[in-house]
Amino acid sequence: PPAPWPPRHPLVTLSRMLRAAISRAAVPAARRLAAPRAVASQARFISSSLPRFAPKYAKSHEYADVSGDIATVGISDHAQGALGDIVFIELPEVGAKMEVGESFSAVESVKAASDVYGPVSGEIIEVNDKLGDEPDMINKDAEAGGWIVKVKMSNPSEADGLMDAAAYAKHLEEADH
Repeated sequence: PPAPWPPRHPLVTLSRMLRAAISRAAVPAARRLAAPRAVASQARFISSSLPRFAPKYAKSHEYADVSGDIATVGISDHAQGALGDIVFIELPEVGAKMEVGESFSAVESVKAASDVYGPVSGEIIEVNDKLGDEPDMINKDAEAGGWIVKVKMSNPSEADGLMDAAAYAKHLEEADH
């Protein structure tokens, strides 16, 4: 067979081969990224394979998901169900102090208004501002996306006095009787 004209240098040939291989690999990757269903199903798989947090509960139906000295605080799923459709939430300011058993927020629903009490003490370091526009996020996912504040606890051992999920379920059962 005749030699290619102009003569090719081995590095030019290798370079063309690499570009072709990269391009063949990039097209399927781009398709995966552009396919929302595939991405959504991958996200569901990843999120379902991660461990759920184990919140602790107060008798007044607030929860605290504790990680180190930070607690994510909100109302329990039971509380949001009892309140009904939440239409407004009064959000505290970042920097405000939270004390155990003292009101730090208020929730209004179509049925009633209710104060939200601190399950732990500390300084509020983050507020879920999305609740201002979408208070019904609490109804949709009270113990995850519907959290109200994150608190830097002043006394992390206070969380030891809260109930775990089994004790809270028993508390709810006893309250029904």
